[in-house]
Amino acid sequence: MAFTLASHILLVPMGVALPFITLVMHHRGLRRGDPDAMLLARRWSAVMAVQFAVGVVTGTVLSFEFGLLWPGMMGRWGDVFGLGFGVEAWAFFLEAILIAIYLYGWRRLKPWTHFWLGVPLPAAALMGAFGIIAANSWMNTPQGFTLDSSGAPVNVSVRQAIFTPMFGPQYWHFVVAMFLTAGYVVAGVYAVGWLRGRRDRYHRLGFTVPFTIAAILTPLQFFLGDNIARQIFHKQPIKFAAAELVWNSGTHVPEYLFGRLQSDGTIKGGLKIPQLDSILAGFTPDTEVPGLTSVPASDRPTATQATIVHWAFDFMATIGSVLILLALWYAWCWLRRRDLPRSRWFFRCAAVSGVASLLTVEAGWITTEVGRQPWIVYQNMRVSDAVTPTGAASLWTMFGVVVVVYVLVFGSFLAVLLTMRTRWRRADAGAAAVPGEGPETDTPYGPRPEPAVTGAGPPTPPAGPGPGERPGPGRPPGSAG
Repeated sequence: MAFTLASHILLVPMGVALPFITLVMHHRGLRRGDPDAMLLARRWSAVMAVQFAVGVVTGTVLSFEFGLLWPGMMGRWGDVFGLGFGVEAWAFFLEAILIAIYLYGWRRLKPWTHFWLGVPLPAAALMGAFGIIAANSWMNTPQGFTLDSSGAPVNVSVRQAIFTPMFGPQYWHFVVAMFLTAGYVVAGVYAVGWLRGRRDRYHRLGFTVPFTIAAILTPLQFFLGDNIARQIFHKQPIKFAAAELVWNSGTHVPEYLFGRLQSDGTIKGGLKIPQLDSILAGFTPDTEVPGLTSVPASDRPTATQATIVHWAFDFMATIGSVLILLALWYAWCWLRRRDLPRSRWFFRCAAVSGVASLLTVEAGWITTEVGRQPWIVYQNMRVSDAVTPTGAASLWTMFGVVVVVYVLVFGSFLAVLLTMRTRWRRADAGAAAVPGEGPETDTPYGPRPEPAVTGAGPPTPPAGPGPGERPGPGRPPGSAG
């Protein structure tokens, strides 16, 4: 489950946010008559479709794993929190239909009609995130039920089960993380091109729009992250103690940057900042922070698990702080001279910002899931009671099959993206993408040649390229694609 979730979540930022970024570029192309913006939007829509197809595979595996690996949890609690998965599935099918319509609409629909048919795409993506976060936040702060004499949940309140105390903080923190991560990932591709000397308007625009979106959201995410940490302090104090390596309850608790918790409660390594943890939790050094020893050892993460949570949390906070500095650098240069920073170090940092953001997403989920241990449903069901009783040999066989499948799927995904990149570069250079084939604008994401009709009189003069279309290689600007 950890492997499949960690793999699938690499695709989630693009699935949630790339439709919005694409539509922003599409709108710019239509409103300003910008051919570069239209070309970028069309190409990003192709990437969006391929990414969605791969997400179908990885997401489907995850849905099966809930039933196969966690029968105890799904059998007992499925009726309480399962609606979130139903919402996500409904949003998934809606998004698939909308992507198909959007792709089909290129060069077939009127420009603004095509754009408005794509506008519901981001809403469908956000609805899918709503369902998943509703289910996960319920696992962190379960409510909306009562237990009968046998311990089974009854009197389920769907509204309370969806809108749990952690839903709001988790949802907005997650959504903003997806948008800024997708922005940095897309911008990073064009930052690499910029470093390699491709400094035309196409690469400038491909970098500026997604990076601006990410840069605007990065400071907001800092405050959302601070808020969710404080919510964890109030609603899941043992998870907070694990994330901050707090062993004994008390006031004036120091903050440790990294470091390792030992089984006796001591901390090795790391940078100690006196009283800061209490200040961060309650804005005053006198704030009492519950420690791991405030509950029995069987009800809290182990020293190793707490260290994993702590490192993931600190890594997430560190990368977030660096990205804020990068966003401020960008804003300072833009406000001073309405231009991009001229330093190559800025573009080097921008090129790796996408990978760094993906790693922070992974770290965030590690903090959420490992910090809840040993509970799978916080204070209601342990992992040991939820997991399948299937023997280890069968699980290792299943795991091996999943790893092989994922390697093939992600390898194919990378191969398709590289092929598309090569085709687009050759099209921009004025050569056919593949010997014997037409130019890039003849692909399913560009114009179709009109079929020849014999015996129908003289041919109709070809129309010029539509908004965002570049002339084909070796053709005058007014010729058909």
